[in-house]
Amino acid sequence: MANARKVIITCAVTGSIHTPTMTPHLPITPDESAENASGAWEAGASILHLHARDPKDGRPTPDPKVFMEFLPRIKQSTDAVVNITTGGGQGMSVQERLAGPLQAKPEMCSLNMGSMNFGLFPMLDRYPSFKHQWEADHLEASRDAIFRKTFKDIGCGTRFEFECYDVGHLYNLAHFVDRGLVKPPFFVQTIFGILGGIGADHKNLMHMREIADKLFGDAYQWSILAAGRHQMSLCTMGAIMGGNVRVGLEDSIYAGKGKLAENNAEQVAKIRRILEELSLEIATPAEARQMLDLKGGDQVNF
Repeated sequence: MANARKVIITCAVTGSIHTPTMTPHLPITPDESAENASGAWEAGASILHLHARDPKDGRPTPDPKVFMEFLPRIKQSTDAVVNITTGGGQGMSVQERLAGPLQAKPEMCSLNMGSMNFGLFPMLDRYPSFKHQWEADHLEASRDAIFRKTFKDIGCGTRFEFECYDVGHLYNLAHFVDRGLVKPPFFVQTIFGILGGIGADHKNLMHMREIADKLFGDAYQWSILAAGRHQMSLCTMGAIMGGNVRVGLEDSIYAGKGKLAENNAEQVAKIRRILEELSLEIATPAEARQMLDLKGGDQVNF
């Protein structure tokens, strides 16, 4: 693994996992996404990972028009690296998921490195009712759905946050490296705690790092993402081991035990405080661009 002399903080602003019933602080409208992204940047995030939601009821949407309502505002108010999802949300076709990124041409996109079960349905038991019917339908649908990302679906042409939900996803990435379809440095996001992927166990984190080192040597930057209550502990452990970190309301809606995060900046500020107490320096957006060899914010289409 390339030595992360400074730690890149990514903030995943809203995602497509959580729903409006779960927290009143989930960014839904373009205004809320733009404000949360700007706040996360001010708190120390160098990379902003972005999804879009229908402003009427908060459901995930792949509509490029919605993306374009907040992307220019983020570019105007921050110098952060914009990273747009290609994972989209439950039930979206591959073509739908790609519509926003293809129009916006950001510096980075996320790329899930394999098809998988993506079980959200256990969250149904935590809420007696939902504000919108789509929320319950959305969670229930994950019981009998496979998130599709086949070898044919995985394309290239931009810099990616390679999202690896299990050890096999690291080997999938190595396959594309061996074919010469992706070039270093690779930004490898190892993800823990999603039902259907590898569990949020500290030994799993060490194992994923060991395999990534074996496959990619010093040609990659490692980052850690852990779902829910595991967010801060695994991110802290990974950073101590030389990795970068990802937080945000996509991955957890909490700022502490039983305390909902009021915005994304609260989580960014918390992980930054932890890392700086450990004498780790936080990368600026300019430093993140250099570490990941990105094209620059002046080369995007928004």
